Amino acid sequence: MPWLEVSIQIRDSQLESLEDQLLELGALAVTLTDSGNQPVLEPAVNETPLWPRMIVTGLFVAGTAREAITSTLSNLDFIQHASDISFAELEDTDWERSWMDRFKAMQFGQDLWIYPSNLPVPPNLNATIIKLDPGLAFGTGTHPTTALCLEWIDNQDFTGKTVVDYGCGSGILAIAAALKGADKVYAIDNDPQAILATNENARRNKVTERVVTGVPDMDTFGADILLANILAQPIIDLSSQLLGRLNSNGKIVLSGILEEQQQAVLAEYQRHCKSLELKVASGWVRISGQKNAN
Repeated sequence: MPWLEVSIQIRDSQLESLEDQLLELGALAVTLTDSGNQPVLEPAVNETPLWPRMIVTGLFVAGTAREAITSTLSNLDFIQHASDISFAELEDTDWERSWMDRFKAMQFGQDLWIYPSNLPVPPNLNATIIKLDPGLAFGTGTHPTTALCLEWIDNQDFTGKTVVDYGCGSGILAIAAALKGADKVYAIDNDPQAILATNENARRNKVTERVVTGVPDMDTFGADILLANILAQPIIDLSSQLLGRLNSNGKIVLSGILEEQQQAVLAEYQRHCKSLELKVASGWVRISGQKNAN
């Protein structure tokens, strides 16, 4: 079935009125995109991140009367002209399959690969293979912060180790650690969708017995390795909690840090860690090191 797409550029304060109106007109979905170049990377706690100016798009079934939509939306105070409202017709497609077709196998380091379920793994590929599809929660390996962590994981010996993946998202780092030989991996997140995704991905990769999901107050003290691919400010604010989960001389990997934020993170962790190393990719930084001996 084809679709009718309606797009309007607005300011963030106008979102609620426009969103309500689109839904009342019969929109099946409403999406937001940045109309400028002002990404919101670290919203405050309990704050919904919005761009100062954005494009709001409503998706309607084909044949919906454009005149009725234009007439109703033109009555909103912040829409000055009918020309502010644009329409586009979309052909029907299998959106999930289309996305999957663009999601290819990816290599990290020497021996760690991610394969989507629609691609067969070459029989002669002697490597650690993570089966992962785009879906619930963030983290398919395509973002530099995740890639930096996977490259680090590929170069480590996880045999018999206890690992914490703090802010697990899709569970990709936890699963990689388990496949690399970790004895127990605690995948922690405060988002129920992330827990759901991690459990499903762990099942798909046959590591459910070694990957345990939980919320941030889960008791995971005594870890040999801690991975935290979150954001710079939480990494700083939670330093005592993150380090407190590690054994003496335990390894720590921090990612989700912009280059301009690295000094603030280093200032916090240099007091408690040794052998800190930095790796940069596409403006993002990974910091790795060891917790000081007690």
